[in-house]
Amino acid sequence: MSDRYKVNRGCVDIEFLVLGMLSNNTYIIGDGKATMVVDPSCHADEILEALGEKKLDAIVLTHHHYDHVGAARELKDATGATVISSVIDAPLIEEGSPALGSGRRMTPCPVDSLVEDGDIVQIGDMAWKIIMTPGHTKGSMCLFIDPRFGNHPENEPVLLSGDTLFCASIGRTDFEGGSMEDMRASLKRLAFLPDETLVLPGHNDLTTIGAERKRIFAQFA
Repeated sequence: MSDRYKVNRGCVDIEFLVLGMLSNNTYIIGDGKATMVVDPSCHADEILEALGEKKLDAIVLTHHHYDHVGAARELKDATGATVISSVIDAPLIEEGSPALGSGRRMTPCPVDSLVEDGDIVQIGDMAWKIIMTPGHTKGSMCLFIDPRFGNHPENEPVLLSGDTLFCASIGRTDFEGGSMEDMRASLKRLAFLPDETLVLPGHNDLTTIGAERKRIFAQFA
């Protein structure tokens, strides 16, 4: 069984599993009315076990890389959840593109909801704002929620940052579709978020916008 953690911060209920060879953070997020899984890397059975009796309403894919979508199709088939992706990366998810030049193809997964910059994704009472952040892939996206739209409004805003922003690091830009110029522009957009925002990255430790302002934004944005 993979490592499983509960986060006692943020304006919504947050748990995550660390899955796969690349130690991906797969998030289970809810507000008591609806539940979403973010970037189901692999081991759909473990994600389903972690969900327990919760009904899965949505599967959010921050970008098309195999280590973020590997269990999406199996999870969708098991739960009927709506799959959400950026309009740019969706075709690669639906066709099962090669896994980062490995020659191994991902299992294709239908995308039900295509989103673009500035869209609001409503899951239960949660209202997540889409922030397009190309750089790691052309269609990479982050999702931000203001505490007013969470079930713990007294707590911090939350940013799902995918492979754009990590704790003391940023996503690689040397893969196909990556661009350091785009990444810098994307980081500048994230720098406008409040310092107290809890950042949930695709890998490694959680962080905050304030912590990254002193190191990542100071260096890249």
